[in-house]
Amino acid sequence: MAGSRPSGFKYEVLIGEHDKPERLTGDTKETLAAAGMVVNGKVNIKGVSAKMLRRMKTEYVDCPVLKEEVTFLKCFVCPNFQSRVRGRVLCRGDPL
Repeated sequence: MAGSRPSGFKYEVLIGEHDKPERLTGDTKETLAAAGMVVNGKVNIKGVSAKMLRRMKTEYVDCPVLKEEVTFLKCFVCPNFQSRVRGRVLCRGDPL
């Protein structure tokens, strides 16, 4: 059905943008590597262009679960991440 959204999300969080890319923390890198999204030490997400990946590194969300600002890539690898829709992230909101 056109225009329908996934059900089961608790929060709809706006995506913000910083001027400079944020550095990824060690646990975020490990999670990306475990999911097969790190190749030769660089983040490489299948189906995402280098330009979009560069943009993702500058984006952040105010995480409703952790109650802090986190980079979009950290949000992307979170088990609560459901989808990204038009500048917003749909989050399940389950405790971590």
